[in-house]
Amino acid sequence: MNDSIVNQEAVTLDDCIQHAKVVLDEQIAHIKSKKYDFAPQFKEMTIQLYLVGVMWQFYEKHDSTEIAREKAFSTLCSMMMKDGIKPKRAQKQVDFLKRISKLEDGDDALAIAIGHESSPGDESLAEVFDHYVDEIGVSGSVWRHYDLGKKIILFGGLLTGFAGVWFVTIFLPESSDIFILAFGLLTAFLFIASVSVIGLLIYRIKFKKRKHPDIPPAA
Repeated sequence: MNDSIVNQEAVTLDDCIQHAKVVLDEQIAHIKSKKYDFAPQFKEMTIQLYLVGVMWQFYEKHDSTEIAREKAFSTLCSMMMKDGIKPKRAQKQVDFLKRISKLEDGDDALAIAIGHESSPGDESLAEVFDHYVDEIGVSGSVWRHYDLGKKIILFGGLLTGFAGVWFVTIFLPESSDIFILAFGLLTAFLFIASVSVIGLLIYRIKFKKRKHPDIPPAA
């Protein structure tokens, strides 16, 4: 009897994953034409939360609300592992999603709530993303500037550090090794500090001044 229960749970899990993938394929087709520009991490996280809502709805046919919600998270983890993500990383991501799945007032996050209330043929995932179109903090533009800034700081800092060491070695050959190293580190630090300040100024001028609404809770 225990084996039959385990087998039934495995079948239900596979059915839930298959259901979620069908729903996701339908929703992705709807949002492609929207040409949203979000940071990749935010887009991935939002879709995962939405899928938790979809799976939650699926499991409510078999279990109570709380049990169904918990099973939705564990099924998302199984789905991620089936897609090739390492178990430790998948579990870490699901634990993170659990932490942000509830708002301070106890309501479910918007993506989960809308996924939970979704129905076949609707455009509910697009509805989720529409709420964040004007959110500067999750825009693809900010993410690209941030990513570029990290690369400039990393490679620029290394180059200026080597340049500082080269300068002292050539023009002040009598300098000690400690002084040469310290000068290289100082030039690298000055470059990183100046680029960081410039980056913050660009962010404040280009992005921060644009007013945007707070992230909406689930209705």
